Amino acid sequence: MKRILWFRRDLRVNDNPLLSLEGEILAIFIFDKEILDALDADDKRVSFIFDSVVKLKRELRTVGLDLRVFHGSVDDVFEHLSIYNFDEVVASGDYDEYAKQRDLRVSHKLHFRYVQDTYIFKHNEVLKDDGTIYFVFTPFYKKARAILERKNIDATSRAKQTLFHLDYDDLIKIDADKNISNIELKIKNIGFIKVELETVCPYEKLENLVKKLPRYKEDRDFLSLDASSHLSVDLRFGTIGIREILRCLMPLENSEAFIRQLIFRDFYAYLLFHLPYIEHKNYKYSFNGIEDVQKYRIFCEAKTGVPIVDAGVRELINTGEMQNRVRMVVASFFTKDLLLPWQWGESFFAKHLLDFDKASNVLSWQWSASTGVDPQPYFRVFNPYLQSKKFDKDGIYIKKHIRELKDLDAKYLHNEEYLLNNSIQGYPKPMLKHKEAAKKAIEIFKT
Repeated sequence: MKRILWFRRDLRVNDNPLLSLEGEILAIFIFDKEILDALDADDKRVSFIFDSVVKLKRELRTVGLDLRVFHGSVDDVFEHLSIYNFDEVVASGDYDEYAKQRDLRVSHKLHFRYVQDTYIFKHNEVLKDDGTIYFVFTPFYKKARAILERKNIDATSRAKQTLFHLDYDDLIKIDADKNISNIELKIKNIGFIKVELETVCPYEKLENLVKKLPRYKEDRDFLSLDASSHLSVDLRFGTIGIREILRCLMPLENSEAFIRQLIFRDFYAYLLFHLPYIEHKNYKYSFNGIEDVQKYRIFCEAKTGVPIVDAGVRELINTGEMQNRVRMVVASFFTKDLLLPWQWGESFFAKHLLDFDKASNVLSWQWSASTGVDPQPYFRVFNPYLQSKKFDKDGIYIKKHIRELKDLDAKYLHNEEYLLNNSIQGYPKPMLKHKEAAKKAIEIFKT
C-alpha cells in the first residue's frame, strides 16, 4: 500500500503511530499558507516548528525514510500529490473547526484516515452511560481516569516501510496557480525571520518534572518556584508523545496532580470537538463584553498599571510563554475588570503563545469570562492584588518582567491604594479601581 504520512502535531519519530503503518511511504509536512499568512514575520512558533521539522527530517533519514516539506495551501499540495495515486493519507487528529474543514476537503481528493496521537482519548471515548457528553470536568475526569487505567499506552511498534522515491532535498513551494519550484530549505523562504529560542529537550523537561512531582501540587502556582513542566509547547507540536509522558508518570507517586492536568487538556479538546460553535460564541450568558479599543490598546501595551497583569503581558510578548496562574489572573482582569470581549483576549493570546492550542485557549478564556461550560457563574472575579500577594509575595516575577518596579518595596506591588496615590517613574498608575470594576461586572452579568 502507498501511503502519505502527514506530520502535523506529531513532529517526532519516537512512538509515533504514523510509523507503525506498513507500505511505501511519503512523509510530508506542510507550511500552510492559510495559517502563516495571518502571522507576523517574527512569530516565534514558526521558528520552533521550522527547527522541529528540520530535526524530524534528520531523524526520519536515520530510519530509512525522509520528509518532503511543502509551502502552500493544503488544497494545492494535495492536488499536486493526487497524481501519484496514493492509496490513503494518514494524520493525527486535530479538533478545531479550521482543521476539521481542511481535513474534510483533503478527504475529497484522497482517502483520509486519522490515527490517535494528539490527545489521550478519542473524541467519543469518554461518554456518559447514556452516550452523551460530559459538561463538568470532575465526572469527566473520574470516567477518563478509570478508562486510562485499562487503556493501552504502550509504545507503537515500527513497521516495515519503504521510501516513496521523490526529491526530498528542498522545500517545495506551491503557489496558488500550482507552479512548483524547489528552493533551499530555509525559514526566510516562507517569509519569516528566524527567532532564536531557548530550547530544552522535552525528555530533559520530563526528567525535571519527575524531580518536581513531590511538590508539584503545592508549588505549581507560585511564580518564583518554577514548578511548571514547560512541556506544553512539546505537547502542542508533538515533539514528545502524550503516551510517553503517561508511561513515565503513571507508576510514580505524587503524579496524579499532573495527570489530572493532562486530562483537563483532553477535556477542552473534547468540548471543542462536540461544541464547535464555542470557538467563537458564548456557551452561556448573552453578555459578550464591551468593545473598547483604547482599553484594549492599553492592555496590549502592558500599561494597565496593575503589576501582575502587565508582567504577564510582557512575559507573553517577549518570550511566548505565560505561567498558568498568571494566565487566569490576566484573563479575569481582561474580561471582568476591563469588560472586554473574551474573543479579543483569546486572539491576543493566540497571536503570542508559543504553546497555542485552540481548544485550551478558547475554553480557558470562556472559563475566565464565565461564559463557558463551567458551572461556576458570573461572580467569579480574581482580585489581581490578592493573587500577586499570594503567589508572588516578594515580587520576584513582577520585577523580572517590569524593570521599572525593581526598586519598589514588594509590599507596594500588591497595594492598589499605594499605586493609585503615588507616582512611579516610568510606570503608569492603575487604569481603574478593582473593587469598582468587579462590582460593575457582576451587576452587568446579573441583568
